[in-house]
Amino acid sequence: MDVRMVWRQWLIRHDRVRDALPAVAVTLVAAAATAIGKAGWHEPHWADAVWTALSCLPLVVRSRWPMGVTLLTLAVDLTLIAFAPHIALAPAASLVALYTLATRGSRRTAWIAGIAAAVAITGVYGAAHPEPVLGANSLLRFDFAIAATALGLAVRSRRDHLAQARARAEHAERTREEEARRRVTEERVRIARDLHDVVAHHITLVNAQAGVAHHLMRTNPDQAYEALAHIKDNSRAALEELRATVGLLRQPDDAPGSRAPIPRLADLDTLVAGIRAGGLPVRVTRIGTPAPLAPATELTAYRIIQEALTNTHKHASATQAAVVLDYGPHVLRVTVTDDGRPGAPKGAGSGHGLIGMRERATAIGGTVTAGPRPEGGFQVVAELPLSLAPATV
Repeated sequence: MDVRMVWRQWLIRHDRVRDALPAVAVTLVAAAATAIGKAGWHEPHWADAVWTALSCLPLVVRSRWPMGVTLLTLAVDLTLIAFAPHIALAPAASLVALYTLATRGSRRTAWIAGIAAAVAITGVYGAAHPEPVLGANSLLRFDFAIAATALGLAVRSRRDHLAQARARAEHAERTREEEARRRVTEERVRIARDLHDVVAHHITLVNAQAGVAHHLMRTNPDQAYEALAHIKDNSRAALEELRATVGLLRQPDDAPGSRAPIPRLADLDTLVAGIRAGGLPVRVTRIGTPAPLAPATELTAYRIIQEALTNTHKHASATQAAVVLDYGPHVLRVTVTDDGRPGAPKGAGSGHGLIGMRERATAIGGTVTAGPRPEGGFQVVAELPLSLAPATV
């Protein structure tokens, strides 16, 4: 198999040699045919072999000019059939040229040339030999011309089919690679959002509680000690969430048992307690009947509330904040507001927080709007589906 592949590649690189091989074969067969007689083998008729070789000479460039080579070889073969009817292999060069034209030119041109050549060869052969035009030998040459054209078209169809199959395989491979790159990018963005949420939230609380402890260290050591305890709890929680997030990157698979528990709305009270311990009063209100939520919806709602309260604590200079969970028939509406002073730089910095909230909501089919309120302060509103539509293939 390897030898065949090497030979085929060598012929593709040396097209002149490939085109000349049929001419050499026809010439050798013609020389051998003239050496066979009734009495056995004898010296070949070299003149007939030379004429056959001359008729095959244009085949050396048959791949470059298939139509010109077909016309030239057909003219030489018809001349030999008419004036040297004893040369048995006269149409052979034309048959090779018709085959090449069928593999290189258009189908319509190949059939027109094949039928015209078959009629011409049959007519000239019938006129040059003492037998009817529709005799067996004449019709045999007609069939040869049609068969050469049909064989060339069949080979071309097979090549086209293989080329299309190869193109489809390459396209499928590129598509798989693009899909893999897309999934890697999405996973990278998701991990970046999780790390941002974890770090920004806990470090903000630690910073605020450290400020409280520093302020109260001399005047009220008990409250300062309490603030330091909150710092310890928040730093430990931050480390645990970071360890869980980074641990996902090291898992060889996505087995459910290998994942750390994800935050839920049931953990909202713990989140709010940490914010309150940092010095920002937060009121939580639930409207409607709480309904079972998809895990992705619960995680998204939790992360949006976490990010909104973290931004309020960092940038709004607010004295209080409010979280409203409104359970509708199909949508959970999450509203986070604060009473920060007008013109306070809410959402300052790189802006990754608001971008992350919108990306999280969009990923599950929800929306997020954020902006200042007319009466002052800032508001974040997220509308998230209670249940997610099944993915379609």
